[in-house]
Amino acid sequence: MLRQSIQTTLIAFIFVVAFYAGAAMGHGKVSLEEDNCVRQAGGNMVHLSTYQPQYDQNEQYCTDLPAAGDTYLVVDLLDQNLRNMPVGIKVFRGSAEEGEAVAQINANYHPDGVVSGVGKLDKGLYSVVVTAEGIPPLNYHYQLRVEMIDYGKVARTWVGPGLVMLLLSWLMYRLVQSGRLRSLLGTRSQ
Repeated sequence: MLRQSIQTTLIAFIFVVAFYAGAAMGHGKVSLEEDNCVRQAGGNMVHLSTYQPQYDQNEQYCTDLPAAGDTYLVVDLLDQNLRNMPVGIKVFRGSAEEGEAVAQINANYHPDGVVSGVGKLDKGLYSVVVTAEGIPPLNYHYQLRVEMIDYGKVARTWVGPGLVMLLLSWLMYRLVQSGRLRSLLGTRSQ
């Protein structure tokens, strides 16, 4: 009886994990307001994309990079106003206030709306600061995690399936204890 309950619970868990849509980690097609790669300051928005073609030619990342190495940073200036002012990028190891600068793209005009550059990033935390030199200057901040696991995100991803699993286990236990499962299976086998 217990063995059957464990098997049923295991099958339910596999089913929940296989079909849990929240586990998808892709960037996806979301609106700008919901996109975690978009930053807004002074009514203007920028979008950060990072690429590591030496590992995956087609994958676009935002702030969680899977491996250390050459990283291409691409900032899209989403608002026309930003294209009419000098924009630069600085990448700091650690925090922007206390970290050392490891890469920099000098401020310049970008009429096409794209600021891009490459830097070699080792494992660790980095701060990316995009600065539009207007009056007043606009700063957009990103925190990059290179070759690190975000345990908070992993925990949030698995809380839903874990709770469903616990609920299914409890329901199965209650069903087995009540004898309804035996009577249900007994009437079907006759």
